[in-house]
Amino acid sequence: MIRVEFLGPIGKEPLSLDITNLNELSAILKEDASLSSWLQNSAIAVNDMLVQDKNFALKSGDKVSLLPPVCGG
Repeated sequence: MIRVEFLGPIGKEPLSLDITNLNELSAILKEDASLSSWLQNSAIAVNDMLVQDKNFALKSGDKVSLLPPVCGG
């Protein structure tokens, strides 16, 4: 299982999914209308390392984090 975390203001509870790559995750998350604006602007990290390739292979135990853009000081 893959653990998916939604950080910052996204405000969603973590998910546990049986997926093999980020393309599958993207398809699942696009079904949730409340996430649509976040998906376009958020960075993705797998096991705390930024990833841009949607074909990135996932294995059981991986943690995927959606990182929304934030302002800080």
